[in-house]
Amino acid sequence: MKARAGDELIVKGQHVGDADRQGVIIEVGGEDGGPPYLVRWSDGRESSFFPSAGTVVEHIPLPVDTRARES
Repeated sequence: MKARAGDELIVKGQHVGDADRQGVIIEVGGEDGGPPYLVRWSDGRESSFFPSAGTVVEHIPLPVDTRARES
C-alpha cells in the first residue's frame, strides 16, 4: 500500500454492523509511501497505523493552481 499526506484512509468494519473508521494521513513514515502512517481519525484522535485487510486509501488530488498558467 502506498499513500501520501492528505490521503483519506478508510478501514472497513470487521463484523456485520461495525462502522467504518475514517481518517486522514498526516505523515508517512515508511519509504516510497509505505507505512507506518500517522493518521488523524474522524473522532480527532491521532495514532500510528499499519494497514491490514479491509483498509483502503483514497488519493485526494491536489488543487490545480490556474493562476500560474495565466501568466
